[in-house]
Amino acid sequence: MKKSKMLKTAGMAAAAVMFTAACASEPENDGGGNNTAAPDNNTNNEAGNEPEEENAEEGDGEAGDLVDGNDLIVGVQSDISSLDPHTTSDVPSGNIQINIFESLTTIDEENELQPNLAESWEDVEDDVWEFELRDDVEFHDGSSFNAEVVQMNIDRIQDEEIASPRAGLFEVIEEVEVVDDYTVRFHTDAPFSALPFHMSTYASNMISPEVIEADYENIEDGNQPGDYVNENPVGTGMFTFNNWEPGSEVVLDRHDDYWNGEVAVDSVTFSVIPEDLTRVGELEDGGAHIIDPVTPSDMDRVEETDGTNIFQTDAASITYMGFNADKEPFDDPLVRRAVSLAVNKENMLEGVLEGTGTPALGPINETQFGYSDNVDTVEQDIEEAQALLEEAGHGDGFETTLWTNDSRERMDVAELVQADLAQIGIDIEIEVVEWGAYLDATEQGEHDMYILGLSLPTMDADYPMHELFHTDSIPTGNRTFWSNETHDDLVQEARVELDEERRVELYEDVVNNLLEESPMSFLYHPDHIMGYRDEISGFWADASGLYQLHDVEINE
Repeated sequence: MKKSKMLKTAGMAAAAVMFTAACASEPENDGGGNNTAAPDNNTNNEAGNEPEEENAEEGDGEAGDLVDGNDLIVGVQSDISSLDPHTTSDVPSGNIQINIFESLTTIDEENELQPNLAESWEDVEDDVWEFELRDDVEFHDGSSFNAEVVQMNIDRIQDEEIASPRAGLFEVIEEVEVVDDYTVRFHTDAPFSALPFHMSTYASNMISPEVIEADYENIEDGNQPGDYVNENPVGTGMFTFNNWEPGSEVVLDRHDDYWNGEVAVDSVTFSVIPEDLTRVGELEDGGAHIIDPVTPSDMDRVEETDGTNIFQTDAASITYMGFNADKEPFDDPLVRRAVSLAVNKENMLEGVLEGTGTPALGPINETQFGYSDNVDTVEQDIEEAQALLEEAGHGDGFETTLWTNDSRERMDVAELVQADLAQIGIDIEIEVVEWGAYLDATEQGEHDMYILGLSLPTMDADYPMHELFHTDSIPTGNRTFWSNETHDDLVQEARVELDEERRVELYEDVVNNLLEESPMSFLYHPDHIMGYRDEISGFWADASGLYQLHDVEINE
């Protein structure tokens, strides 16, 4: 992992308690750079806005226009969709939600699992996880956090009426048992090593029981699930909700009675700044303390400007090109593999990402448990690609379409793919589709090829292997419409395997099968690239691209 250029304040809070976990801690989004996930509806950096030169603030790097006081300003590309963590799955919303709400476990800067609202956990039986909860936590409205509240929240996530887009993360849970006030057991339909990691995602954030009850009453009155939560977001987190002005900003205030130690800043404002150069200008002039993202093309400018710096780290995400296995000629694995062999990933990293990111060996990278470089590799080989096309009966090539949404990065990648495939006689027409229509049409299987991404928030291979490729995930997550019994069996075997070394071996088999069958071409893992001012200390973002603000200080 790249070393952050941020100097962190000394004495970062370590985990206050010891914990037990059956699966070992492994080495984002949902993350920075245009790497949004369709199945996750991850709209982070997905607007695809071209820089508007006339609106860009050039700035001189001086601090004369700095915002006064102890109020943190974060300039972000995209607005949120909702403040309800159970009914949303986009990273911009998640970045707000994790400051208001909290989950049972959390992921630290080393991508290792740590206690949060739960002090410890263990697999007391093969299909039962027991979590011991903190007994000193209250919600912002004064209601207590306990085992019954955990049960209520997980039941809500699984409730079909709520229709949580992340319910699949918790589908293995058959029953939530309240053992006592601060002990809860999750009974699963089979052994499931990754459950503690799933409990670290913002999809599992705990909402006040009074708010949940009020939301159900609101539904009975004819309103939509989550409407009440969206207007009354009450959690246990370090900030309380102040105001949301759609399209403009979200403001949170410090929670002075926060259970996990004092927060340095008085408030944080997430200011929506869609234009790339305008965000950079705001950082330079001091109108923002932190900005996300910084495009690769703007990195040198930020690094060379006095008073501004780059934060860069590996992202828990994958950018890929999928094939519709329900349509000719992509129903033939020979054709799919030929296309994958024709693609030059290095050109994408150098020409589009300007040297950032890493080429993808498969759907996961080092941020995920289950990653291994002991797998087959797929590098550009035009001769082999042409031979496979001839074997498949398409020696003269064919015409097809490649879809992308209006992300500048993805459109540039599509043009490189177009040039690569022309070398083996495949004539590609690129179609740029509006984001909402793009999601709907790919779910309906109207595409030939398409470029998308997936964020990997659980830090465990089970989620992407199931979400993107399992037969049960067609068509919401698996938009390739590829169904493969070998894959399904291997993923299930890895899901229930408790021996970590054996799990890694199984995921190696999973990846090799994917590379052979090629339901998609794995392109690259982007980096998270953000900017911050000199006077900011203690800031970092996790692999999912979620801002960690607990220790942030503004040093005037």
